[in-house]
Amino acid sequence: MLLPVSIMVLFMQRYMVALRRYSLQLLNATLVIPEIQATTRAKGISPKFKSFSYIYDEDHFIHALSSDVVIVHGLPKDLREARKKIKFPTLSPRNSATPEYYIEEVLPRLVKSKVLGIIVNGGNCLQSILPASLEEFQKLRCRVAFHALRLRPQIQALGSQIVGRLRASGRPYVAYHPGLLRDTLAFYGCAELFQDIHTELIQYRRNQMIKRGTVKEQLAVDSVSRKMAGLCPLMPEEVGLLLQAVGYPPTTIIFLAGSETFGGQRMLIPLRAMFANLVDRTSLCSQRELFDLVGPEDPRTPDLPQPPPPKSEKQLIEEWRRAGPRPRPLPPPPARPFYAHEKEGWYGWIGENDTEPDASLIEFRRQAHQLLWDALDYFVSVEADAFFPGFHNDGSGWPDYSSLVMGHRLYQTPSGITYRPDRKIIAALFEDVNDHRYHPPRNWTIAAREHLNRSANVEGVVSSAMLSRPVSFLAHPLPECSCSTSKSPAVEPVKDSNGRFLFGGEEECAGWMARSPAMASARNNEPQIEDYEDNLPEEGSSSDMQESDRSDSNKSSEQDEEMDLDD
Repeated sequence: MLLPVSIMVLFMQRYMVALRRYSLQLLNATLVIPEIQATTRAKGISPKFKSFSYIYDEDHFIHALSSDVVIVHGLPKDLREARKKIKFPTLSPRNSATPEYYIEEVLPRLVKSKVLGIIVNGGNCLQSILPASLEEFQKLRCRVAFHALRLRPQIQALGSQIVGRLRASGRPYVAYHPGLLRDTLAFYGCAELFQDIHTELIQYRRNQMIKRGTVKEQLAVDSVSRKMAGLCPLMPEEVGLLLQAVGYPPTTIIFLAGSETFGGQRMLIPLRAMFANLVDRTSLCSQRELFDLVGPEDPRTPDLPQPPPPKSEKQLIEEWRRAGPRPRPLPPPPARPFYAHEKEGWYGWIGENDTEPDASLIEFRRQAHQLLWDALDYFVSVEADAFFPGFHNDGSGWPDYSSLVMGHRLYQTPSGITYRPDRKIIAALFEDVNDHRYHPPRNWTIAAREHLNRSANVEGVVSSAMLSRPVSFLAHPLPECSCSTSKSPAVEPVKDSNGRFLFGGEEECAGWMARSPAMASARNNEPQIEDYEDNLPEEGSSSDMQESDRSDSNKSSEQDEEMDLDD
């Protein structure tokens, strides 16, 4: 089964595999290990890790689901040839398809052709909430998402090392995902929040979405009104001011997650000025460690302008004779060549033409690498002492990165600090202090702190569930993916307006789940989270800075000098 070109974020793959696994159980079909197209089209990447195994532990996936569905590594030889000749059908399930769709439309085609390829667009090929009669299937989706889909050991090992280095000073760390993605900004019309070339690039992508029918609106929209409505991501500067309002000191360690921050390091300058210990995987890992994670690859073809081939003496003499009478004016100097570093990246093409070129082989390989970096940062974000999303719960049904991290944290460490800010409320708060946001009045600081503290508590879980659960069960995996043990504290059940449980009232956990690594990790992490919450720094505590904090800050500043602001 092939995943589409448009699916570039790793954990949409997690969402799609979980849904596809349910479909196979319902149809009584055999699953061929899924293919992630971002890796299959990237030529020259490591042959050691192919497609699905580039990110996930393939053997564990097969073993974990061996009692539920038959899984094979690949098609038989005759079917592989038929696939190359496109002799069996493929289909793309519609958004939030019902179980009846798979029974009435997919199953007859599968029975007729014996082989059926499914291409999943957007990651939402099955409705989030299944009927009560399919409760067991819903639980199996949870098992796939949180137990069968496990990152390959190399990613987990390096992720554990990063977590250890972040906690080496004895202090907790905050994971932050900006959510500044070009597609997101274009879809919601947030171009005017940027300047110059950034705006042009966002509008170009939005125009493409309008032509494809993804966006049903006009090209030009009021980005300020969109931001006030909570549709645009929070800027890193705003996140820094909110963390200050909560009481985090300037020495707080903040881990920057995600493989893409549209606008590059320039967007992070205000946040880095407030929190000097802003780090990412590149500042915590050596080049050798990252190279080992990628694996051996074929050398990339240099994209430098090649000099013209040398001419023979006979050709030079012939050209001299055909040159005409003398004296002649000197020819104009040759045009300055465009080098590789000017062509690659998010802005390279716009200086040469008005049409964005097709992705090059180097770009395909970079997109495959982004899956690895997203996977690595996902692991670190789930294990973080606190998580702050720049963009989540957009209501589109697409499983955005932050929502998946928040859902996994809710499943694995529900006592952990996970902020769920309401961007509409936050935008109104910043509108009140737009002219003096760096020196806000105390009542503004108290209001911002109270909102964020409520968002990290049960009230935030409930309000977030109202938005996310109907469109993405992985963003709020309760109560279907939860259960209780003998040591679980009593929790009062909470229901939505339709009478469905949001959490509480869970059944007793099965024996294999009580012994699972996920619950063991949760038990190990709970004391650390509680200590962190009790010792959350209050306002004005930043003066208690230790020498180790100063050294970390100096180290981070030295690394910043070498960063490319347009990276």
